[in-house]
Amino acid sequence: MNDPRDLYQQLILDHNRSPKNRRVMEDADSHAEGFNPLCGDRITVSIKLDNDVVTDVAFQGSGCAISTASASLMTESLKGKTLAEAQALFARFRAMVMGEAASACEDGPALGKLEVFSGVCAFPARVKCATLAWHTVKAAIERRDEVVTTE
Repeated sequence: MNDPRDLYQQLILDHNRSPKNRRVMEDADSHAEGFNPLCGDRITVSIKLDNDVVTDVAFQGSGCAISTASASLMTESLKGKTLAEAQALFARFRAMVMGEAASACEDGPALGKLEVFSGVCAFPARVKCATLAWHTVKAAIERRDEVVTTE
């Protein structure tokens, strides 16, 4: 594994095979459902808050490797963040996968492991897979009562 892309691909595959925080959250403060009709990904994201801090976040559902890995890494990244930090992280992640990262959110939060999705911008159809969980958690935070769709 001399090429960083191999490491990135391995991390995505690892989170697809053994996703973190894929579980039912019985005591969630809010949840939302998301659907990507292009790929068939379906997800439910649950969130627990203490004031404006994300104390727990989990997901359930089925999807492609990118969708599942993105949800897994998202849940790890959001725990302990304030709602403002979570919104900023979403904006920076979205800009990166859309290929806008160089011009957008340069002063935002560090993406850390989420940078494994930096190559997704080269595959526009996969951007929806990578962002589904993020749009769904945003709906849960905003307590929107509709299914989030990537269309």
